[in-house]
Amino acid sequence: MQLIPQNKWLYLFLLSIIWGSSYILIKRGLVGLTSIQLGSVRIIFSTVFLVIMGYKSLKGLTKNEWKWLVVTGFLGTFFPSFFFAFAQQHINSSVAAIMNSLTPIFTLLVGIAFFATKMLARQYVGVLLGFIGSVGLIWGGTQINANQPTGYVLLIMCASMCYAVNIYFLKHKLANVSPMAMTLGNFIAILPPAVVLLLFSDFFSIVKFQNEEVITSLGFIVLLAFFGTAIAKVMFNRFIKMASAVFASSVTYTLPVVALFWGMLDGERIGLFQLLATAVILIGVSLAHRPKKPN
Repeated sequence: MQLIPQNKWLYLFLLSIIWGSSYILIKRGLVGLTSIQLGSVRIIFSTVFLVIMGYKSLKGLTKNEWKWLVVTGFLGTFFPSFFFAFAQQHINSSVAAIMNSLTPIFTLLVGIAFFATKMLARQYVGVLLGFIGSVGLIWGGTQINANQPTGYVLLIMCASMCYAVNIYFLKHKLANVSPMAMTLGNFIAILPPAVVLLLFSDFFSIVKFQNEEVITSLGFIVLLAFFGTAIAKVMFNRFIKMASAVFASSVTYTLPVVALFWGMLDGERIGLFQLLATAVILIGVSLAHRPKKPN
């Protein structure tokens, strides 16, 4: 399925808009749903949309490709979906987006550790700045809201690490699989555990009472599943095929701007110190992922 022309900068822009808006949708979805329910419903709806869009794309997949589709399904979608849902019960949507901008730095570190990626001097500086900014962002949040549990920020960092590892597996293990087959295969692999979790989450007894908050939250999650997950995942998997792993991960460098915009509209408090910490993170990410200039 050809979504848009093969232009990596256009993909970067569109994915930034879509994923930058996802955090506020998660926040709205948590009003009427628990974290388990939100993550499970998001996966189930996304799978339904993807099956309708591209069920024919699965023909011809090998057993080895299915193995890596299962691995990347859990790393790139299943675990992060629940990590973000749990974390955003306690931290602002904009802070979650900013913390997720560390993905390019984690991508670089994974490349160095497991894929023999060479690291330039300025990239060391970028990594250091990224983590200094993260500490500053967490500290700034505690100054605005002393009751905010900082431990949940670690869940966002875990999600970012999952994304980083996943990018390399997609790039190196599934290079010959089409973006649609890759995305649909990922979701089919994680659908069974999502269904099981939903069945044990008391979801259906809640919906049975036609709670208005639940219905409204479901509407937000349907939007998230269609645009922020199904469409965006296909786009991202195609994005990976046309760009380097680190450039592909730089979508998390631009989406915090969109998330900050939505967060401010929703009344989230962002202090000056947090804005400075955000700038430090983004500068660090820029240094870490910028390619070496040719001689």
